[in-house]
Amino acid sequence: MTAGRDTPGHEARAGVAGGPARHIPVLARPALDLLAVRTDGLYIDGTFGAGGYTRAILDAAPDARVIALDRDRTAVTAGYGLVEAAGGRLTLIESCFSDLGDVTPPGTVAGVVLDIGVSSMQIDDPGRGFSFRFDGPLDMRMGQDGPSAADLVAHACERDLADVIFQLGEERHSRAVARAIVKARAEAPIVTTARLAEIVARVVRHKPGDIHPATRTFQALRMMVNDELGELARALVAAERVLAPGGRLVVVSFHSLEDRLVKTFLAGRAGGAGVSRHLPETVRPEASFTVLTKRPITADDAELAENPRARSAKLRAAERTAAPAWTSAPAGLPPLPTLDAMLRGG
Repeated sequence: MTAGRDTPGHEARAGVAGGPARHIPVLARPALDLLAVRTDGLYIDGTFGAGGYTRAILDAAPDARVIALDRDRTAVTAGYGLVEAAGGRLTLIESCFSDLGDVTPPGTVAGVVLDIGVSSMQIDDPGRGFSFRFDGPLDMRMGQDGPSAADLVAHACERDLADVIFQLGEERHSRAVARAIVKARAEAPIVTTARLAEIVARVVRHKPGDIHPATRTFQALRMMVNDELGELARALVAAERVLAPGGRLVVVSFHSLEDRLVKTFLAGRAGGAGVSRHLPETVRPEASFTVLTKRPITADDAELAENPRARSAKLRAAERTAAPAWTSAPAGLPPLPTLDAMLRGG
């Protein structure tokens, strides 16, 4: 599964506006350093979660303001206390982070931080159905609306299931898993995490010490249900549009496909990669970003000791130039069926 975004279990410390910071987000220190928070800056936290990055930004500068988004109503509700404590410096919106371009005019934001993936709170809640560690409903919806993972495994054809599990889960046994799911659902609906995990475990070989055999399948279904790669691609484009010259973009990802998408986007926007070499130089878009991280930043030993979920986290950052935002969409999205097509059975 994707590593949790916010780390529970740390001692409370003095936080923004007198509120305790009960969660420390992964790679918090390098993320804050790269954001270079200004006292008069407007910042967007596109993945509010438990509010770790938002607290850190508000604590870093007394007059900094934050617009935070989260598609999970539970997270938004839990954040109302922080909104009140922040004394007008925090606006919290229930929305997908791909919508961040709609919350403020273009060129007005000093920094955008995105912490991609499922949060610890979501993973650890059996009722949300994200993890095979607990038996619960096979849900996996971050926003708690729309089709669930149970809907997906109930209706998708074997070919589409195999493609999604292979592409998003990088599961070598994807065809066998898809075949087992289709066979099992003909006998009885697959509506719990425990049943799906058991079905997958029958066909995915593993040795002691390996990750759970259902890990990659659960990851793939969750990413598909929530359109996580599509959300990220749209959010990157939106961040490019809202950032002011000199504004910083910081992205923490936990999956190789997410990191690859961010890397490709920033490299392209910084150097024109992906633009046809046959076009005249005057047609080439001017670089809209300067990359600040030649290699991704990862968690150090101290952070890993406190939070093993940070082991797969990678942070990339870039600074917005004064050039116009590009009009092209990010490259690097894998070829996948749409969710609607899968629910129609292909």
